Amino acid sequence: MARNKFDVDEKLKSEINFSQIKRLWSYIVKFKKSLYLAIVLMLINSVLNLLPPYLTAMVIDVCLPNKDFNLLYMLAGGIVVSEILIWINTGARAKVINKVGMGLVRDLRYDVYNHMQYLPLSYFDSRPHGKILIRVVNYINAIAHLFSDGIVDIVANLFTIVVIIVFMLFMDVKLTLVCLLAIPIFIIFILLLKSKHRKAWQTLSAKQSNLTAYISENISGMKVTQSFAREEKNYETFDSLCRENKKYWMKARYIEFAIPVTVNILSVVTVLAIYLIGASRIGTHTLTLGVLIAFASYVTRFWTPISTLANYYNQVVTCSAYIERIFETLDEPLVITDLEDATDLPEMKGNVEFDNVTFTYEEGEPNVLENVSFSVKAGESIALVGPTGAGKSTIINLLSRFYDIQGGKILIDGHDIKHATLKSLRTQMGVMLQDSFLFSGTIKENIRYGKLDATDEEIIKAAKTVCAHDFIMAMPQGYDTMINERGSSLSVGQRQLIAFARTLLSNPKILILDEATSSIDTETEILLQKGLHELLKGRTSFIVAHRLSTIKQCDCIMHIANKNISERGTHEELLEKKGAYYDLYQAQFKFLNID
Repeated sequence: MARNKFDVDEKLKSEINFSQIKRLWSYIVKFKKSLYLAIVLMLINSVLNLLPPYLTAMVIDVCLPNKDFNLLYMLAGGIVVSEILIWINTGARAKVINKVGMGLVRDLRYDVYNHMQYLPLSYFDSRPHGKILIRVVNYINAIAHLFSDGIVDIVANLFTIVVIIVFMLFMDVKLTLVCLLAIPIFIIFILLLKSKHRKAWQTLSAKQSNLTAYISENISGMKVTQSFAREEKNYETFDSLCRENKKYWMKARYIEFAIPVTVNILSVVTVLAIYLIGASRIGTHTLTLGVLIAFASYVTRFWTPISTLANYYNQVVTCSAYIERIFETLDEPLVITDLEDATDLPEMKGNVEFDNVTFTYEEGEPNVLENVSFSVKAGESIALVGPTGAGKSTIINLLSRFYDIQGGKILIDGHDIKHATLKSLRTQMGVMLQDSFLFSGTIKENIRYGKLDATDEEIIKAAKTVCAHDFIMAMPQGYDTMINERGSSLSVGQRQLIAFARTLLSNPKILILDEATSSIDTETEILLQKGLHELLKGRTSFIVAHRLSTIKQCDCIMHIANKNISERGTHEELLEKKGAYYDLYQAQFKFLNID
């Protein structure tokens, strides 16, 4: 199956559009009351921020010439009170807006995570897990601030700009027009930069995804890295990815910094123009010194919200790349899902039939299985053997409907599994994979994972059946012993035994063992087989195994090769045929008896 790697940039299937903004807005409107409150608080702050320049102008033009100290004290007190109110108001607004931001993070992350739970395994097979992780964590964090605090800032800054223009028009119309002349220049500059800015951040988001994917992969494979002394080579790869990340980060930031720099230049030029024009008018009695100073202060304050809006525009462009990735995940089709006519499977008996099943992992690729047909009666044990890559694990994956077939039918007790609900299918099946994945938590919690209402007695019974009880009790806290992520603190064999207990506890009607005993020592395997002998009674079981000694007692052994079943029969029958199974058995027997 084609797989995106850490050194391959992800290509967007669709770029951001109005429908995606509309979808994002549906998350924001849930908090409209809090947003309204935050906007009101911000508007009050905007008005309070505009009072000091106006009061300062009154001090210069009225209080000082007339030596009116009573008015001076009142105006000074007004300035102090306004600053205190601004400080209180800012704290209240921050509390409200943080609540909105965290709510947005929670809802959006929940939907992404929930959607991922039902995505087909092919989605996770085709890309590094680090590239999925960065979408759920980093990207959602980035856009939460943008669309919570940012919305309030937009309204407040637009309001501030309007109020400042009103104040300036009230003080001097001609100087106000001079200030507004720079706005068209700024808009033209933004439009010219828009395309380059967005593409730069799209490329950077892909590079950040690559870096996260490599780090995640490297941490998971640290034991292999150290075993092969690959530390220096891995560092070189990491350094190369970091350099590439830095390169595109700097490129994106250079473009981004061009906007606030342009705002600062226009602000300075406008202030200088105001001073030059205003200075020539002071002697004509059409403009006072206090008004000129206050006007220059308003000009600076006029460009401050514009600069803030420009920075917000930068964030929008930055986060547009993240929004595209997030909604791309949400729009990933649920290929394996319940059909409209799906019904719950009744309690399974365990009859299984493959009827001319054809399957490929990816459209356009060669078939893995072609026209495979076989029937299994309830309670029978079936072993699947054959060369690596022949399709043994594929057969059991199809039985659990982890993938959909391209042709034929798979029936359980006469019911087509494609028309059964996934929950009713999988809850009646127990799957023990070769890679025994354990979650961080106690041993008891891991065994109970498949049956949350299981009692402690049931957990212990399952552990005893698979010969895990003794080594568990030898641990410091027994069944309450904490294990690390993926069970890294346990041996491979111990992890498999715990995973086996987890599968057996769910009391499945159909049991699937995919190389389940491959990492268990011979002595433990003998004990395990004794426990499984009773467990398999009355249950249909499919066993994938390379160690042929473990499947001699199976009711039927099927040799998978050339996209189909090349041989089938009991152990003795297949040995008598002296075909592919016989050759496989003899080769393994000779290998095990080498001095």
